[in-house]
Amino acid sequence: MDARRAAILGTIGVERFVARAPAPPTTPPGASDPAALDWDGLAAAVRGCTRCALAATRTHTVFGVGDRAARWLVVGEAPGADEDRQGEPFVGRAGQLLNSMLRGAGLAREQVFIANVLKCRPPGNRDPLPEEVRCCLPYLHRQIALLAPELILCVGRIAAQTLLGVETPIGQLRGRRHVLQPFGTPLVVTYHPAYLLRSPGEKRKSWADLKLALEISSGHGA
Repeated sequence: MDARRAAILGTIGVERFVARAPAPPTTPPGASDPAALDWDGLAAAVRGCTRCALAATRTHTVFGVGDRAARWLVVGEAPGADEDRQGEPFVGRAGQLLNSMLRGAGLAREQVFIANVLKCRPPGNRDPLPEEVRCCLPYLHRQIALLAPELILCVGRIAAQTLLGVETPIGQLRGRRHVLQPFGTPLVVTYHPAYLLRSPGEKRKSWADLKLALEISSGHGA
């Protein structure tokens, strides 16, 4: 501060002038930190989320469905058109196949929790953008923390690569046990039901993945 400005401010009783940075924008409690939310608070935060541009194109958010005390968490990529309309993950033909896969493992749909990496549908069912994943992944991480599942079953390349933080092809990720950090949760990768509908010859590989998941969940997996 120069002497002339100091003298002027002194005559009006101001001893010192300090420029202040603008105050940071305020956000509703928990909006920027899903880790602070319980199940109901998290569901409400997802319902009202405007973190990315998908909020402008969605019909419904798709929080997830199932038993909030489930032993298994099934994670897919993102809602499709049917899911966007109904607000529930894995409906339509892919959902029916997933239900059949789970029944083959001795589990009803209602006995697991099913969620996606993204809670809103990308237009045209395109792959999620990195920014969309960055905005949405904290919601899934909080679901994992609240659920504390015995096992996570990742269906599809994008879900597996996102959670594991790798770019490895799905063919190299499936068929073995992974551990999701920092949760320490066993994770098994398999093909997405939509892919299996297009490539039914790969169903035997998915059945092998489900058997591995059952072995891990029962404590006998490698």
